[in-house]
Amino acid sequence: MNNDTIFNAGIITISDSAALGRRIDKSGPIIKRELESGNNFKVLAYTLIPDEKLIIKTTLIEMAENLNLDLIFTTGGTGLSRRDLTPEATKEVIDKEIPGIAMALLVNNLNKTPFSMLSRGIAGLRKQSLIINLPGNPKAVEESLEIILPVLFHALEIIKSESFQH
Repeated sequence: MNNDTIFNAGIITISDSAALGRRIDKSGPIIKRELESGNNFKVLAYTLIPDEKLIIKTTLIEMAENLNLDLIFTTGGTGLSRRDLTPEATKEVIDKEIPGIAMALLVNNLNKTPFSMLSRGIAGLRKQSLIINLPGNPKAVEESLEIILPVLFHALEIIKSESFQH
């Protein structure tokens, strides 16, 4: 693969109020803008869903298996409220967890606000789709993308390659 490779991405905003049209989703559009701003990504799927574990799982599986997306970002549902179930749903659908991504986000974002330690997002693989949970706060999404965008292309090259060598 080379730097001309375009990876296909999906975005899932997980929010009861946004799914019901009571709140405008600001985080999903930020992710889309950043991915498509010369970062070798094309967003092919974007959806708003409620904080329902089964719906989250079904949507992740649909994007990974039926749409064959290379990268799936979720935004929202990573906090401490009773309805925040994104990490639990993600854990149930991934084949392999990638804890370094979540650690990098935590360490970086702790430098900006101590509240970031309350985010429980995870990252992992389902088949050949990289799934990353981001917080729902737009500012936290921007700060998180600053950290992980530079390594995503390399990560996806490794995931997609049958014989990647370092």
